[in-house]
Amino acid sequence: MRTVHVQPPSFPEVAPNSPLQLDPARLWQVVAGDADHWRAGVYSPAATCAADLPELEKHTCPELFLLLDGQVTLLIHDGARVRELPLEHGKPVLVTQPHSGFCPGGAHTGRAFVVERDIFSTEYRSPVEWAE
Repeated sequence: MRTVHVQPPSFPEVAPNSPLQLDPARLWQVVAGDADHWRAGVYSPAATCAADLPELEKHTCPELFLLLDGQVTLLIHDGARVRELPLEHGKPVLVTQPHSGFCPGGAHTGRAFVVERDIFSTEYRSPVEWAE
């Protein structure tokens, strides 16, 4: 198990009122935020199936996921079991449980917009450790 702490400001400075640049081959890219409140980014996993995910993460705050394009499936440990949750266009998902994600169509072929707090901690464990 490992823990990571995020402190504000946890996002890059950007030029407001202008398009922001995205790196299509990054797992997680924070693009903007509001100090002490929220930050937003784009999530695009390299993993292509659940077996590619050695660990799940759980934040001390919820995360909102919204599919932008392609396919992204979240792997969620709901306390009793691990289940797959394919994201659907136009249907945001608020995640509070240990999770990770993969792109079933190939590495970085799907992207989700994510909103979370600007200050939180994340605990990382294997799916088996979350079940203990």
